[in-house]
Amino acid sequence: MNKKAMYAISYGLFVVTARKGDSDNGCITNTVIQVTSEPNRISVAVNKSNHTCGMIMDSGCFTASVIAQNADFSLFRRFGFQSGKNVDKFDGYQAVRRAGNGTLIVTEGTNAYVSARVEKTIDLGSHMLFIAEVTDMDVISDVPSATYAYYQDQIKPKPEAVGKTAEGKTIWRCRICGYEYVGEELPEDFICPVCKHPASDFEKLT
Repeated sequence: MNKKAMYAISYGLFVVTARKGDSDNGCITNTVIQVTSEPNRISVAVNKSNHTCGMIMDSGCFTASVIAQNADFSLFRRFGFQSGKNVDKFDGYQAVRRAGNGTLIVTEGTNAYVSARVEKTIDLGSHMLFIAEVTDMDVISDVPSATYAYYQDQIKPKPEAVGKTAEGKTIWRCRICGYEYVGEELPEDFICPVCKHPASDFEKLT
């Protein structure tokens, strides 16, 4: 079975935000999908290890800001490569406005947003799936949406593929965030410590 077949599936990219009390948080996801039009519902799957997941479960609402092709890599670093459990991702960040449901809309590097209220939660093991009714939405710009493939080709920096370290050890690089693991073999159960993706999302540099 070739796990790389999953890369052929087209994904959008989103900043999903939530609020609990006076605290805001957000994470990058590629799992926002419209599931019904009447009534208008969307779904989003969020990794349980993400701080945003627990906040959505507690508050029952979230906003998904659609990432556009003019997004800078710093947007992914801020919302995807650090945990809201350890840092305030919105500290000093001004490119936001408050949605009607109290969550934050990211207004820079995005082209639209959809706010929603959770109707059903399904435990999928590593992720929680939220089925939610759309409560508000709007278009921010006419810049095309960024797909996962566009992020890989145009936004994510392309470090030199050195293949081996100066000591001759093999390097495995995460296709999602660029984290590098050094070792001749990558354990099958390895999880990227930065973006939490599995070993199947790593590539051996040659």
